[in-house]
Amino acid sequence: MQVEQRVEPAKKAAQVLHKKLQACMQSQSGLEAEKRMKKLPLMLLSISMAESFKDFDAESSIRRVLEMCCFMEKMLANMLADFEVKVEKEVLEPLNKLSEDDLPEILKNKKQFAKLTTDWNNARIRSQGSTGPQAKQDGLREEVEEAWRKLESIKDQYSADLYHFATKEDDYANYFIRLLELQAEYHKNSHVFLEKNISELKEDNSPALSSSNQKVYGEPLLSHLSRTNRDIAAPIQECIHMLLRTGMREEGLFRLAAAASVVKRLKTCLDQGTVDHSEFSMDPHAVAGALKCYLRELPEPLMTFELYTDWFKAAGEKDLTEKLEQFRVLLKKLPPENYNNLRYLVQFLSLLSEEQAINKMTPSNVAIVLGPNLLWPQAEGEVALFDMASASSVQVVTVIEPLIQYSSSLFPEGIGAFFLVKSGSVGRSGTTTWGSPACEKAAPAHPNTMSSSSSSLNPSPIPISSASAASSSTANQCPVPPPRATAPNSGQTRSPIQKQFSDQGQLEPILEAPPESPKAFVKITSPYKRESESSQANGCVKINLNKFS
Repeated sequence: MQVEQRVEPAKKAAQVLHKKLQACMQSQSGLEAEKRMKKLPLMLLSISMAESFKDFDAESSIRRVLEMCCFMEKMLANMLADFEVKVEKEVLEPLNKLSEDDLPEILKNKKQFAKLTTDWNNARIRSQGSTGPQAKQDGLREEVEEAWRKLESIKDQYSADLYHFATKEDDYANYFIRLLELQAEYHKNSHVFLEKNISELKEDNSPALSSSNQKVYGEPLLSHLSRTNRDIAAPIQECIHMLLRTGMREEGLFRLAAAASVVKRLKTCLDQGTVDHSEFSMDPHAVAGALKCYLRELPEPLMTFELYTDWFKAAGEKDLTEKLEQFRVLLKKLPPENYNNLRYLVQFLSLLSEEQAINKMTPSNVAIVLGPNLLWPQAEGEVALFDMASASSVQVVTVIEPLIQYSSSLFPEGIGAFFLVKSGSVGRSGTTTWGSPACEKAAPAHPNTMSSSSSSLNPSPIPISSASAASSSTANQCPVPPPRATAPNSGQTRSPIQKQFSDQGQLEPILEAPPESPKAFVKITSPYKRESESSQANGCVKINLNKFS
């Protein structure tokens, strides 16, 4: 009786699931694998890819990728066709036979057994209630016996069917297990095939990136510097170089957003190490955006997680002298690579603020927009976002603004002079030489002019704007300096910090002035007393600037 109750649900399940599973098939049933494959959507996609890549030239990367994708989609279609053939033979056909032949036969015998049972009972009742002649009673008894024989026969058949169903029930359940096994096998083979070929496709399509493994954005600072044998990170150096040429007088630099597509393209070029300055220099806001992105995407801020609290504690000092002294102590605690890059950046930002009358970027404004990219807490989730937002509004400004305002005091080994040149460089002697746009022409220098320029450089920054004003009162020519700043005399005493950063390795040049550049230069001879004296001889402009505040 327990087995009998399972027959009807089994038939219903087999019918419904056969129908639904058949609807999942993407090919026509009853066909061989090859014929199925031709009508699969994946195969039609492969054919479309084959037709599409013919329009590209042989060197096109799109053509190469489409060729590979065409092959891969064809193979996936072949695997899908084989999978569906197996499902049809090992699952669909047995389920169909079970629901349409085997179980209906059992149910048919069940109905027949019920009918014959009723016939036998009716015959037995008529025979027992008969009171007629003996002949009639004998006929009724024979009818009862015949009904009983038929009932016994169908009972034996029906019982055999039920026992057979009971022994085969596990086999019927295995049809569904086999379906899952076939699906697992198909998906596994597809995954292995795709993973292998996608890896090869990426390698073939990105030979430059895969061979050099170049990555700048998001890479730790020390890793990038060690790999490229640099002292200043490429995005910082390249972006500052371009901004010096065209961005110093741009209003709202670092504050106004640029086109996201341009910033993304510049970031890609910096990652690949192929930056065309002429392409991006005319969009200083995009350059500034790429620089901000680099600082923001560093795994650790330039001013480090470790000193995060110490910076704010130092900035909270009331006395300016004590505040700057604590800043100097913290700067010494920075790793050398962080210090070098921070110094390089802050000295540029100090230069930028010199043009605040035009670009509107005061030290405070610069600190507001760049501060959160230089210092943030080591936290995760919403807490970090809240801390960064609060820091960007108030706290970070109190740290970054003094760094920019007093950069010459905090970085004593810093900039010796800002030359008015068309190309800037970072000097090898520990002195940073910045360049900015200059006139296309400069008067030729006398060969003996350079020999008289051996005096030491002023350790305090001299703004471009001041040098420009002094020189413009002469011959309206823009002087061009030699490729290198004049090195200090060998007998000149250097401070411990100067010696430390001079010995740690020198900064790479941004862009050297060409050898044939006229040897006109701006020379600073005395740091304390200001007097305006200009002379022009043999294309050389000499300015003595004393006492600059």
